[in-house]
Amino acid sequence: MNSQQALIGKLQKKRLMVKTKKRGFHKGSRQSNRFGSSLEFSDFRTYQPGDDVRQIDWNVYGRTQKHYIKRFLDEQELSIAIYLDATSSMRKIESKWKLAKQIAAALSYIILNSEDRLFFSAVSSAGVQPVKRKGSIYSRKTFLEILQMDEAERAGDFIKHLNRTIIKKQQLSIIITDGLEQIDEIENLLKKLAAFKQEIWFIQVLSSEELSPHFSGDMKLVDSETEAIVNVSMSPKIIAEYEKRIHEHNRKLEMICRRFGGHYLFACDNRDVQSILFHDFSGKGLIN
Repeated sequence: MNSQQALIGKLQKKRLMVKTKKRGFHKGSRQSNRFGSSLEFSDFRTYQPGDDVRQIDWNVYGRTQKHYIKRFLDEQELSIAIYLDATSSMRKIESKWKLAKQIAAALSYIILNSEDRLFFSAVSSAGVQPVKRKGSIYSRKTFLEILQMDEAERAGDFIKHLNRTIIKKQQLSIIITDGLEQIDEIENLLKKLAAFKQEIWFIQVLSSEELSPHFSGDMKLVDSETEAIVNVSMSPKIIAEYEKRIHEHNRKLEMICRRFGGHYLFACDNRDVQSILFHDFSGKGLIN
């Protein structure tokens, strides 16, 4: 069994634990904490073997000679969006890009396998078409498509393009990015999502090289998105100052996420995706 098959096997019975009270109006597989006649009626669906016969509506049967059962909102689906940063800064370091895709693919698999509705968008300036799917029949296909995804075109400005992509009617928005944009731009984005009454999961993916560069001497640094060039002399003092700033930046990101009621997770490319999913996500109560 290869690593992909092993991961899929572990994802089979997992669910995303979403706090939102909003629900869609199509049948899903989620269970409510409410029971009995207090459930809010939604509509009818055809009786299937194994359904509770007490829920059969005999008035409808009298008119149609077919068995229908009442469907309640505890059976309704969730609509969940995953926005994967596919700009050049994410794709420049292969191990970082691979981890981001693995997380996106795994979460997409869980969503579809739970019969929830998925909106997946690889956000960049390349104009990649989003994926809109529902149903476990698409879970494996979508998982593999995301892992195999690649964009060779140079692309930048994740926040600007994400603002154009956001879908309002989602219960949960999952953002997977390196989070290296300006703090105020990210804050405005999260404020916008919170105004839509969406739950927010912000997953920051960075490489170990970005956290602690191992460079020395005079260097020419090229921005992977804007191609701007900066000449610097890398000394232990400069690197220490950089490390201080990026950790402070990440701390502010986490604070902003909490301010808007969201969850912040940090993932470094020196870790295994299964450890991140089944330790970090599960530890925060996001996957069960």
